[in-house]
Amino acid sequence: MSEEKSKILVVDDSEINIAILEDILKHDYEVHTGKDGVEAIEKAKAILPDVILLDVILPKMDGFEIIKVLKDDPETSEIPVIFITSLSDVEDERRGLLLGADDYIQKPFDPVTVKLRVDIQMRIVSHLRTISLLSDEIASWMVN
Repeated sequence: MSEEKSKILVVDDSEINIAILEDILKHDYEVHTGKDGVEAIEKAKAILPDVILLDVILPKMDGFEIIKVLKDDPETSEIPVIFITSLSDVEDERRGLLLGADDYIQKPFDPVTVKLRVDIQMRIVSHLRTISLLSDEIASWMVN
């Protein structure tokens, strides 16, 4: 039986960036893509990815608006978001982190750094799931 791959949603309006990110991540993760804000929210709710890589500058709604919607929705609020953007101002980075982003990578990005940062978020997700399962088991054990 093969182990199911963790899911990543990559949202960027650049076909080139999507292709590069897919190439970096496809060997270890199931990669889904979106090209604008509306599609990002729809796909996040539909597939419930383990991590979202999100560009800030997108058509229809920007990444800052998208993360607000995702973090306000109980179904998607706990999904880690890594901004990948050409915005280099420290204020933009700070704004993203204050809105709930878990990391912020500036373009042009280094493939090794992207992979390492995604792997870190995946380890955190895995640890949090383990803690949740163990706490549920302990609670169940205490009730019985």
